[in-house]
Amino acid sequence: MSTATTPTAYNYKVVRQFAIMTVVWGIFGMALGVFIAAQLVWPQLSFDLPWLTFGRLRPLHTNSVIFAFGGCALFATSYYVVQRTSQARIVSDRLAAFTFWGWQAVIVSAIITLPLGLTSTKEYAELEWPIDILIAVVWISYALVFFGTIMKRKMKHIYVGNWFFGGFIVTVAVLHIVNSMAMPVSLFKSYSIYAGATDAMVQWWYGHNAVGFFLTAGFLGMMYYFVPKQAGRPIYSYRLSIVHFWALISIYIWAGPHHLHYTALPDWAQSLGMVMSLILLAPSWGGMINGMMTLSGAWHKLRTDPILRFLVVSLAFYGMSTFEGPMMAIKTVNALSHYTDWTIGHVHAGALGWVAMISIGSLYHMIPKLFGRERMHSIGMINVHFWLATVGTVLYIVSMWVNGITQGLMWRAVNVDGTLTYSFVEALEASHPGYVVRLIGGAFFLLGMFVMAWNVWQTVRQSKSTEAEAAAQMA
Repeated sequence: MSTATTPTAYNYKVVRQFAIMTVVWGIFGMALGVFIAAQLVWPQLSFDLPWLTFGRLRPLHTNSVIFAFGGCALFATSYYVVQRTSQARIVSDRLAAFTFWGWQAVIVSAIITLPLGLTSTKEYAELEWPIDILIAVVWISYALVFFGTIMKRKMKHIYVGNWFFGGFIVTVAVLHIVNSMAMPVSLFKSYSIYAGATDAMVQWWYGHNAVGFFLTAGFLGMMYYFVPKQAGRPIYSYRLSIVHFWALISIYIWAGPHHLHYTALPDWAQSLGMVMSLILLAPSWGGMINGMMTLSGAWHKLRTDPILRFLVVSLAFYGMSTFEGPMMAIKTVNALSHYTDWTIGHVHAGALGWVAMISIGSLYHMIPKLFGRERMHSIGMINVHFWLATVGTVLYIVSMWVNGITQGLMWRAVNVDGTLTYSFVEALEASHPGYVVRLIGGAFFLLGMFVMAWNVWQTVRQSKSTEAEAAAQMA
């Protein structure tokens, strides 16, 4: 048989590893989220133990769902997509394996250090300097694997999903390295090299673009591959997808100052962040519309395909949260919403509705192919998971919207003599019912993840090693 017709095996082993750990870390991170949500309903659940306090578990929750669950989903899908769209095996199996084990080491390190109170105190960048160095090494290795595979591609064209994956990989590397620069004073303590308002600006340049690139650009890479694949339709407008990419990466990077309205940051910088956030609405909705319109002529498939439902509903939440974000960046709106639960609702509209649901839909598409099966073990259970996730997300975000607006209005209410109408405790008491509903919504979403874990387990255990290897063959 000539070389030209000899099947070339993709490296699906590392994709399988990341895919399975996405489910595992999803359950872990979301269970933590439900637990700390319960602590806001019943504060005594900390049991007076310092490592179970909300202040220590909350950063562990955010790191677990963003970097463990979301990160593993991004590694799995980018390695899968770049091989299939390049028609080339991953450039280095050893380096790919290192990224898997290195990333799991980062997550385990976070699980150990954050409950112990070892933290740099930076939002979404709480891990201390030795772990930061490990993250940088793993991430640079990830870039070498991804771009090395692009360079050895057999297709002249680079598919647009890979543009989004590549943009996210490069930008996150720059963000992490710049924001994490610090002066160590001991093995587990360091201080940022930046000071005051400069430190805050660098942090939210990083923080918002962790959302913009880690939680948006990377997952748009998923959208541009898995939505057309699952729908059986070409992307609605390839030209729009390219415009979407360049507009998004050009504008998103400027939006960070809207996190610092009414702070010591210079007013011009706050206003710049607001304006760029408003402009950001255009490329965000361009991408959402492109994904939605891909279903033209295939909308009927939503009646019978719960995987496609996950992908399409995630786009709806993406559109909603990327409309809400720019609106909340307007200074007058921000004066009401800032520091309230409205922000929490907005974040989770994106995190649960967009990031988690696009990841779940992508995994349901990939896992049968990774393990040599025709489909998931139970389509009915995917449908159950879809409704648990959707209802849970809606309960969560609506309760936080109501809480946030209530808090904002109560905090700004004043009597005729200028004194505050409500005490902080009264605002907290008014928020309690919303915290109960949020807990129920989070529990629904977590239950859906357990349903997924069972379905994945049943699918994997029915596969045979020969079938799994056959799935990795490229004609």
